[in-house]
Amino acid sequence: MLSRNKRLITMLVGGLSLLLMPALAMQFDQTVNWGKEDFALAALLISCTAIGVELALRIFKNQKYRDIIVIAIVLLAILLFIEIGVGLFGSPIAGD
Repeated sequence: MLSRNKRLITMLVGGLSLLLMPALAMQFDQTVNWGKEDFALAALLISCTAIGVELALRIFKNQKYRDIIVIAIVLLAILLFIEIGVGLFGSPIAGD
């Protein structure tokens, strides 16, 4: 059980450390302009993705199904992030 929790914590810390990239980029480049709500939404999306992957790894015992579900969760998160950021599909949740 401890190793499972360790894996989840590692995924959350590793994923949330990705938020350092735009924070650092904002210090050196004026074109990167994230607000508090952008960081909060990205943190929520990364956290939900990590928790979804962890649940898939705990629930599905068949390696083939685990791989498919994890890949689907990650691809869905990437597509959602792109849609929120630049409006790839032109949905109402698309960014400016």
